[in-house]
Amino acid sequence: MTILAAFSAAAVAIAAPVQTAAPAADLGGVWEGRISVGGQSIRIVFRVDATGNAVMDSPDQGARNIAVDPPTVEGGVVRFVVPVLQGRFEGTRSEDGQTLTGALSQGGVTLPLVLTRTAATATLAARPQTPVPPFPYRSEEVAFDNPAAPGVRLAGTLTLPEGPGPFPAAILISGTGPQDRDETIEGHKAFAVWADALTRRGIAVLRHDDRGVAASTGNYGAATQRDFASDVKAAVEWLAARPDIDRARIGLIGHSEGGVFAPLAIQDGARAAWVVTLAGPAVRGGDIVQEQQRRFAVAAGLPPEEVERSNTDQRRIMAAVVANAGDPEALRREVAPLLVSMGRSPQEAASIATVMSSDWYRGMAAFDPADALRAITVPMLAVYGAKDLQVPADQNAPVLSRLKPDAEVVVLPGLNHLFQPAQTGLISEYGQIETTLDPSVIRTVVDWVAARSGL
Repeated sequence: MTILAAFSAAAVAIAAPVQTAAPAADLGGVWEGRISVGGQSIRIVFRVDATGNAVMDSPDQGARNIAVDPPTVEGGVVRFVVPVLQGRFEGTRSEDGQTLTGALSQGGVTLPLVLTRTAATATLAARPQTPVPPFPYRSEEVAFDNPAAPGVRLAGTLTLPEGPGPFPAAILISGTGPQDRDETIEGHKAFAVWADALTRRGIAVLRHDDRGVAASTGNYGAATQRDFASDVKAAVEWLAARPDIDRARIGLIGHSEGGVFAPLAIQDGARAAWVVTLAGPAVRGGDIVQEQQRRFAVAAGLPPEEVERSNTDQRRIMAAVVANAGDPEALRREVAPLLVSMGRSPQEAASIATVMSSDWYRGMAAFDPADALRAITVPMLAVYGAKDLQVPADQNAPVLSRLKPDAEVVVLPGLNHLFQPAQTGLISEYGQIETTLDPSVIRTVVDWVAARSGL
């Protein structure tokens, strides 16, 4: 999921994590400025509370509560690092302490940004389900290499029940976009909630930062679906080698596109005892993008004729992407003029076409998960939210049932793509909802995994 869309269209990955620096205890408040991207002026807001916790907002794009590492000061330079966007702000502070002059960076793009403190205090959105210590289980910071990808070292957290083991285990697999180990979206830390719920039931849980994100190394922007599947396989093999883990009882839980990476890893030889997909695609990626666009337009209340027009445009674009999936240059040559004919400026059309020509996007649009899903021979649970506009249940659940008739398919009423109780299912609601995971989805998945793990 692209959060900072206008800025992200220009680039995908940035340099390695920042060096250790001192916490900035006096940066509490609301810091606001603007960047200029493609002729647009976009507000950027950093909110830092009194304890040093911080989030980033992009109000003009409807994005709020994007997780930010605690701000630091090193050599007079203030830093805000945004792991999920693989971006950072660095700036120097004015004498009165009310202005930070510097730049916002993402990928190979650096844009000037001046932040002004507009309020002395900041309130962060309540996320009451985020686990807080003390915990009735152990937690280890871990890291492991992917032998199939030199230079990729994945850092994460392993939670273990009390006792010697060996324990059954689950590996959490994040979806589209650079994600940290908690799959932090709009301040919600869904994977931390999943790890807590599962570990309390006696199941060890491994969750890790995506390659190139936060403490993990590698180039996220250059990775494809198969690359992410190889990271899953590496996680299975590393976990299976631990004496406190029962290698015969390791399962995979993939959210969104993570529900594609899991079966791909199994198809490539990863030995999993079971699979859970949460809003996992069962049809070609381009078809999902097409349906996403239509449902977003309908949910936003656009007139039917406008919905049809934009959907027709989207269909033409996705057809061009799929037709040129093997040739990025041909894709750019065909898609950019299409976008201009639909009202985009030449500069904006070129930027969007470049993003669509990336290895990941071309692979996503053209990839049909049918063969990988048919290849799964272990127990499988597929869960969907009835109000999911990103991977619609009525588009994907029936297809999955046909591809794998022995899978248990559950559609939970009233839940969105993040499995929150929702009104419309629109992305703009995600940050407004306090609930991170509805109790019904936690109960459904944890009970099923516990039963398959012999607990």
